[in-house]
Amino acid sequence: MLKISIISVQPKMFEGFLRESIVARAVKKGACEIDIVDLRNFGEGRWKKVDDKPYGGGPGMLMKCGPWFAAVEKVSGSEHETSDLRPQIRIIMTSPAGKTFTQRDAEMFASLATDDTNNSNPQAFKPSKPQTLPHLIFLCGHYEGFDARIETLVTDKYSIGDFVMTGGELAAAAMVDSIVRLLPGVLGGGPSATASESFGRDGLLEAPQYTHPPEFRGMKVPEVLLSGDHAKIEAWKRSEARKLTERDRPDLVEVKSKSER
Repeated sequence: MLKISIISVQPKMFEGFLRESIVARAVKKGACEIDIVDLRNFGEGRWKKVDDKPYGGGPGMLMKCGPWFAAVEKVSGSEHETSDLRPQIRIIMTSPAGKTFTQRDAEMFASLATDDTNNSNPQAFKPSKPQTLPHLIFLCGHYEGFDARIETLVTDKYSIGDFVMTGGELAAAAMVDSIVRLLPGVLGGGPSATASESFGRDGLLEAPQYTHPPEFRGMKVPEVLLSGDHAKIEAWKRSEARKLTERDRPDLVEVKSKSER
C-alpha cells in the first residue's frame, strides 16, 4: 500500500477526484490511502493566516513558513519522539520551477509501494526499521508561491508543464492519478494494461487503436488489425508508433535517439 497526503488551502477541490474513477477504486481496493489536509488548520493567529506580503516588495502574497512546517511535521509524524518508526517519506512540492513530471517519475513513485528500498533520492527520509507503507506528501502551492525556506522540507519539486496555474491542486491531482493507476491491482488486466502505453519503455507514443465497426463513414480499420496475424500486428504497431511520435512529438524521438548512442 502507498500512503498519500495532500496539503492544500483548497481541500474541497479534491472531493470529486477522490470519489470517482480509478483513484476511488484504488482506495477501495486498499492499494493506497489518501488523506487531504487543510493547511488552514495550521494557520497562525485568530484568522488562521497562511500568507503574508513578500520582503523586498512585489505583487501578491507568499505562503508563510510556520503553517507549512507545522503541517508537514504533523502529517509526517516527525513531531513525535517515535519518528524512527515512520514510513519512508517523499515530500513533493508543486512548482513551475520544478522539473517536469514524467511517466518515469510516476513509475518510480508507484514502485515504492512494492519495494520501499527502491529510492534513489538521498534526501528522502529512511527509517531505522524496515516499513511497508511508503508515504508521499504533496505540497500544493498557492498565491505567489512558497517562502523559499519551505523548500528545506522538500525531497522533490515538480511541475506538470511550462505554464502557471493559480494553485498546485490540479498538478498534485494529476501526479497522484498517474501514480495510483500504476499500483498493483488497480487497473484491470494486470501489468499488461500499462505495458505498451504512450511514454512506455520504448519512449514512443502508443500506436493508433480501433474498435467496432470495421468501417465508419468511409474510414476503415487497417486490414492488418483484422488479419489475426499477431506478428504482423505487432510489427505494424511498432511502425505506426514511431510514425505517430515523429509527427506529433518529434522531441521524444530525439530524446530516444540520444539515449541509444
